[in-house]
Amino acid sequence: MSTVARPGAVRSLAAPAIVSLICLAILLGLGIWQLQRKGEKEALIGRIVARSRIEPPASPPSRGDWDAARDEFERVRVTGTLLNDRETLVHGLAAGAVPGNALQGYYVLTPLKRDDDGSLVLINRGFVPTELKDAGRRPAGQIAGSTTITGMLRGPEIRTMFVPPPEPAKGEWFHRDIDGIAAAKGLTVMPYLIEADGTPNPGGWPKGGQLRVDLPNNHLQYAFTWFGIAACLVGVFGVFAWKRLSEERDTDSPRSPA
Repeated sequence: MSTVARPGAVRSLAAPAIVSLICLAILLGLGIWQLQRKGEKEALIGRIVARSRIEPPASPPSRGDWDAARDEFERVRVTGTLLNDRETLVHGLAAGAVPGNALQGYYVLTPLKRDDDGSLVLINRGFVPTELKDAGRRPAGQIAGSTTITGMLRGPEIRTMFVPPPEPAKGEWFHRDIDGIAAAKGLTVMPYLIEADGTPNPGGWPKGGQLRVDLPNNHLQYAFTWFGIAACLVGVFGVFAWKRLSEERDTDSPRSPA
């Protein structure tokens, strides 16, 4: 009985093999990309943690000195007057009292007029739940007069394909669009905003300190998942090829006379 696969049998595996190789390359590429993202995320977390501990906080950079790659997440302190009548609410989620449960509500972005040079900078004062969307329901938090805020610098947030576009006419915002918010309010602000720290506001709202320094870093698990799927693909194709060649050999085997 012949044990050598016919050339036709081998050729019949060409198309599945090509498709499998393409899928394998994609899966391996995704796994390698996740490993790269893991390194980037670890560097970002280290950077945020290091800058969150800077004492004393620095003064915010001027417009011409702002460099997002260099200055983002730097801890700063600024003194000025909040323009509460120009606040903007941005849809968002915040951690609830029960782990794993998120509160739905808004982040309150309020312009602050600096005492030193009169420039305007947006302050993300923190989170309010949906029922406190109306500023009239949190009057104690609408601080009047000069106040000092400590927080971290953040650049504009890039809107992804999964984030709805803003509707300025309706006051609906879904990401930190600094330029868009400033234009809608008729303001000229710095090209960055300040994420206020967890210093309690009067009345408890908005609740600051929402910038997490313990960012999730699950990229190693994702990489193992992609590599695992790649290994399964190799195994499945190996079994498929073995069965196909075995069937061809059985077809070529001479039958015993009756």
